[in-house]
Amino acid sequence: MLPRSNRRLNLLAVALVLLAPLGLAACEEGKTTPAAEIRPVKAEAVSFIDAQEPLAFAGTVTARTESALGFRVAGKVLERTVDPGAHVKAGTVLARIDAQDFDLQKRNAQAAIAAAEADLARARADAGRYEQLRGSPSFNPAVYDQRRTGADAAEARLNQARMQARMADNQLGYAVLRADADGVVTAVNAEPGQVVAAGQWVVKIARDGEREVLAYVPEQRLMELRNAPAVKVALWATPDRLLDAKVREVSPQADAMTRTYAVRFALSDAPAAQLGMTATVVLPRKLDHRVASLPLTALYQKGREPALWVVDAKTGALELRKVTVAAYREDAVLIAEGVQQGEMVVTAGVNKLDASQRVRLLGAAR
Repeated sequence: MLPRSNRRLNLLAVALVLLAPLGLAACEEGKTTPAAEIRPVKAEAVSFIDAQEPLAFAGTVTARTESALGFRVAGKVLERTVDPGAHVKAGTVLARIDAQDFDLQKRNAQAAIAAAEADLARARADAGRYEQLRGSPSFNPAVYDQRRTGADAAEARLNQARMQARMADNQLGYAVLRADADGVVTAVNAEPGQVVAAGQWVVKIARDGEREVLAYVPEQRLMELRNAPAVKVALWATPDRLLDAKVREVSPQADAMTRTYAVRFALSDAPAAQLGMTATVVLPRKLDHRVASLPLTALYQKGREPALWVVDAKTGALELRKVTVAAYREDAVLIAEGVQQGEMVVTAGVNKLDASQRVRLLGAAR
């Protein structure tokens, strides 16, 4: 058996072990629970505006007038002096065809003129000599009339020969193709050695001056297009600048393949618009409802339904509210229903919030 003193020590140790949890519990009960942490959030006030959803069509910058030029006579192309992209002035030689046959025709016409002039001189001389016999027994009025008629016919043949010579001279000039206005060569359709027919286009020239945008519009948008109060054009090269435009021409017939209508928009002032540039035609249109534009970061996805965290500015309480999205933009979302004008909506860190939390708006007093 243990001595009496050792037994007392063991009993004291056991008592201390049993009483230790009670002391810790008493200490825990004596501690105070800290207040819930108030989290700062970035928020934005809801502001509704009239909804606008512009119509946009892709188009291409073209010239108001583009001419397809060709020779007025047939022949073999000797040379083409311009290439696509070349800027030409009125009268610039574009191409030439072989003019030997036209030169021979001109010479033949000149010879015919000389022969007609000789016939006319002889006929007039004969008529003049016979007229001197007037009053003598050998004068016959019928013969005189014949000689006068012969002189008139010779004069008519001379005029005909002169016109033939003029036509031959014109055809000789048609062997050279010239630009009829200042502009830019957009396409060519003939090479040296090629035989072209009369009227076949050889060079296309887009005339300098007014520029237009050619766009293809679906039939269901034609009425909105005609009733649009304003039309704007943005060039892809300068997207930040909107150009004023107006509808100049609407094709009366839809394209057989795309079933769209070609529409030409005249640009009032477009110094930077170059031929072939890509453009976007914008038609602003006002809808019959109002929307609030908020950053995309404000949108919280609750299952399949979009929602927003609405903050009570006074108490800092959070409310997750379902909303109706009208449209999405590159960096914004348009809200149609679910929030009210002036309410504060959290715009950052929405996935880390909880309805039980209390928040304060950044910039607000603590």
